[in-house]
Amino acid sequence: MREPRLYSAAVEYAESILELIGNTPLVRLDRVTRELGPAEAQPLIVAKLEMLNPGGSVKDRIGLPMIEAAERDGLLKPGGTIIEPTSGNTGHVLAIAAARKGYRCVFVMADKQSAEKQALLRAYGAEVVLCPTNVEPESPESYYSVARRLARDIPGAFQPDQYWNQANPEAHYRTTGPEIWRQTEGMVTHVVIASGTGGTITGVGRYLKEQNPAVVMIGADPEGSVLSGDTARPYLTEGIGEDFFPGTYDPSVVDRWVRVSDRDSFAAARRITREEGILAGESSGTALVATLTVARELIDAGEAADKLILVMLPDGGRNYMSKLYNDEWMRNHGLLGSATGSLRIAEVLLQNGHQPHELPPVILARTTELVADAIEKLERYSISQMPVSERDDERIEGIVGSIDEKGLLERAYRNPEIVGRTVGEVMDRPLPTVDAGSSIDEAFDLLSGDEPAPAVVAVDAGRPVGVVTKLDLLEYLAHHGRDS
Repeated sequence: MREPRLYSAAVEYAESILELIGNTPLVRLDRVTRELGPAEAQPLIVAKLEMLNPGGSVKDRIGLPMIEAAERDGLLKPGGTIIEPTSGNTGHVLAIAAARKGYRCVFVMADKQSAEKQALLRAYGAEVVLCPTNVEPESPESYYSVARRLARDIPGAFQPDQYWNQANPEAHYRTTGPEIWRQTEGMVTHVVIASGTGGTITGVGRYLKEQNPAVVMIGADPEGSVLSGDTARPYLTEGIGEDFFPGTYDPSVVDRWVRVSDRDSFAAARRITREEGILAGESSGTALVATLTVARELIDAGEAADKLILVMLPDGGRNYMSKLYNDEWMRNHGLLGSATGSLRIAEVLLQNGHQPHELPPVILARTTELVADAIEKLERYSISQMPVSERDDERIEGIVGSIDEKGLLERAYRNPEIVGRTVGEVMDRPLPTVDAGSSIDEAFDLLSGDEPAPAVVAVDAGRPVGVVTKLDLLEYLAHHGRDS
């Protein structure tokens, strides 16, 4: 008879894959935040990497607790069937737990979910039922209704129902919230979470506010989701937002919502991947947009120095290779303007010598100054155009027009006397404005459309911070291409 093999006590291993759920790490984001200005003027921004859970998402935290609660209550018995409507991630962890425990799984998904998510569930031995996306929750065709019908009709079936199961927020109250508090040593001031069932933000928010009521909980929500007060309508971002209010969502713990478009969410997810090296999913992009919004507000208010913003990145990008990271799919859905979609106008300003938060001020002409003086100013600074302001300060509200060397030359050639007139008498219409943090696609569209603008004014916190011309953009793209 063979003797049992003896192992050193130093060998470290888990008894099952389920023991590896949670305790995900934090990492500082320092590339996608460069547009916010000098690092010393920013809040500390850290991301909690939930894609490092065994099933690849934050949903890993709720699957096993829901199953174990059902087992204790006698709702799920050996040989039973787990049925759940899911965007994919909850299904993954339920499938992992079912594989360990010997349950059959049937998952009902909206047909907008990626092919990778469907294939992954089938890889665990689960059955997948697809339902149309663009139907009301009460429709018999909706994935909620189909799941309820299957749970009713299949003998021994149990539906965890993550939207109403209180084990969902309780799991985050017991694990995710304490992890965040421990990892930040209680210094976290803001938490940004992209919400679907509301379980994560509810559980985390309840725990953190018990430790420090001043912690600000921010929900990131897609346009078209009712959670942030929008009118329910279809959107492309997967896994977050809702067209109803789940029972697992407690609105009292959410201090504010930031609503984000599909286009911004997808672009931000690709930025995290390309600039931080973190392969991120669509909802991570939504959370990043909300995080940068909050950070800018703190900087503009002069309140950023002692703040710590934690953003939860709910899942990774491997489930979205056929969509989010497929340029053809992105273009077909109007989400990708060009290969430069992740580049920011602020980066063009920085390369061309502008410092959005440490200016010399943008060079402006005043409506009351003489044209001759404005021409001298163009020569002195070697620039070809200037915004024109009717105010003494440099708020964007004061800009009422623009002048450029081409227009002034044409006027002066026809009538040399105009050099003695005021700028306000001869100015052209104002240059278009763009936010300094927006994609350079916006500047390109304005500079190269059917009626191209000679330049665009970049704006940050209500102030012009630079003027971008076609040459500026061309020089930046040439430099970026050399460095790529």
